[in-house]
Amino acid sequence: MLISQIGLLLVTGGFAGILGSILGIGGGIILTPFLTLVMGLEIKYAIAASIVCVIATSSGATIAYLKDDMLNLRVAMFLEIATTIGAIVGAILSGIVPTDFLFLLFGGFLLFSVINMIQKLRGKSEALSNEAIGDPLAEKLKLNGSYYDKVLEKQIDYQVEKVPGGFAMMFGAGIASGLLGIGSGVFKVTAMDTIMKMPLKPSSATSNLMMGVTAAASAMVYFFNGTILPEIAAPLALGVLIGATIGSRIMQRLSSFVIRLIFIPILLFMGIQMILRGFGVII
Repeated sequence: MLISQIGLLLVTGGFAGILGSILGIGGGIILTPFLTLVMGLEIKYAIAASIVCVIATSSGATIAYLKDDMLNLRVAMFLEIATTIGAIVGAILSGIVPTDFLFLLFGGFLLFSVINMIQKLRGKSEALSNEAIGDPLAEKLKLNGSYYDKVLEKQIDYQVEKVPGGFAMMFGAGIASGLLGIGSGVFKVTAMDTIMKMPLKPSSATSNLMMGVTAAASAMVYFFNGTILPEIAAPLALGVLIGATIGSRIMQRLSSFVIRLIFIPILLFMGIQMILRGFGVII
């Protein structure tokens, strides 16, 4: 591989790592199109490389978020149960359930999340006013948490609500991941933010940890079927790891308002793309 190609992979990985760690989406939305359209890589190899990079994003960001007590470890482990079970069910149902319907369903949910986030942009800062209502199940499982907001320079306590709804959404996200072969980082963040009323920063940080757990299982499959190309995945993952470490620092210096401004166009793009695929249009 040429030095210029390695440099391009490192830079692209770095950008994907920064964006992925800030938003908690893994960066696959950038890497897969880049590898297929720019590098001319077959889709199966691009997806495999992206899965490896999701693990790198998770590793780089999670270390920083754990150190700064930004992510909610209890929420992550609890919801990961639903995601893992959903992924297994999705794999079992592959070829049985009509995927077009699921694309429409999840696309509609993402567009709904766009509307919800726009409404939050118009409202008061979530860090200043936690609108979540105390949930007995959240209290029993000790899911409520707190984090230090470096923008506001104060400790923010928050409550988690609608735990069963968030668990169900994570189960659906797992099904989507296993059945449709898509990353579920966007669904993880929006489920915690929209349904469980967690602040966006802890939601993003927690999603980063959860993605790594899910991707690690998938990576084993890609490793044994030979679709992980080291010459592609290695420089890309190195760039992602560096970018994720940088991005985790940047995220803590951004306001939730700015993070939502970045997140909304991505949600809108993915929602429209999924609905189009539901109608048989692939872009």
